[in-house]
Amino acid sequence: MGASTDPLVATSARYRAFAEVEARGMSACYEGWAAGVADDPGIVALIDRLPAVKRQPNLVFSAARLHGAAVGEYPVFADWLREHWAAVAATCLTHATQTNEPGRCAVLLPALAALAGPLALIEVGASAGLCLHPDRYSYRYRIADSDGERMLHPFDGPSPVVLECTVSGPVSLPERMPEIVWRAGIDLGPLDVQSDENMAWLDALIWPEHDDRRSRLQAAVAVAREQPVEIVRGDLNDEIAALVARAPAGATVVVFHTAVLAYLNEPDRHRFAAQMAELPVRWLSNEGQSVVPGVLERLAETPAPSHSLPASAFILALDGEPIALTQPHGRSLHWLG
Repeated sequence: MGASTDPLVATSARYRAFAEVEARGMSACYEGWAAGVADDPGIVALIDRLPAVKRQPNLVFSAARLHGAAVGEYPVFADWLREHWAAVAATCLTHATQTNEPGRCAVLLPALAALAGPLALIEVGASAGLCLHPDRYSYRYRIADSDGERMLHPFDGPSPVVLECTVSGPVSLPERMPEIVWRAGIDLGPLDVQSDENMAWLDALIWPEHDDRRSRLQAAVAVAREQPVEIVRGDLNDEIAALVARAPAGATVVVFHTAVLAYLNEPDRHRFAAQMAELPVRWLSNEGQSVVPGVLERLAETPAPSHSLPASAFILALDGEPIALTQPHGRSLHWLG
């Protein structure tokens, strides 16, 4: 579990880790806010009124922005937060960080396309299910250190959602979409893609400077509303076996998740990994480097951080074996040799 999401870590340390590792180079606003909180005992005392699992920076900042906190310098934000703390705290207590970033499909697609089809997809921690539609989006893969690019479209033509991703390493980009014949998800609190209120929360979860992600979210919601998928309410460890059993015969069942297991405690992560080994599925994980049991230990190559691949890069793994490093929101993919 990363320091910013670990409820056992002191609040000031959680916010400092968020500023220095997760937000740096990704959001100047959130880096400034988090660093400011870390050095502000008064705001830390406010946040410490929340249960430990509800103190994480991404949740508090998103709740603040849902209620109108303006992007800007920390002192102004701190004054606003003191004035509006009751509303922010109430939202933190009733909401969770359920960022549903369709851009992550860009790093999942090459791995999905390489599997024997047809595919049945199950996403754990599915939020509103936007990542369950990888075959309904268009992709622009830019080849690193060259002018080359590869476009890929759904079977029925270009999508209003175009996901851009810079690729490096010996990746084999797909020539056509995988055939997906069934899809479903699991989430503790599924978000209804038809609900404007639920979608406003997804919008608030997008970091301030990421206008491209905000536009993409709106387009992906429109696509998902045309063909909603079932998302089972419940704990992923409790529900996964039954959902796998419902997948159609003859399909390769792929259980996948991205930025989800970080919110589980260590015993629950090990329990999930054990189920993935036992069930008749292919397991595709895209998580922080120390999150999935055993994956970091199997990583043979660690490229130096770059503009497209930050120090906070995720590891994409298939059946527990690392196959790529990815930018956390799907902007870049470095395939491992």
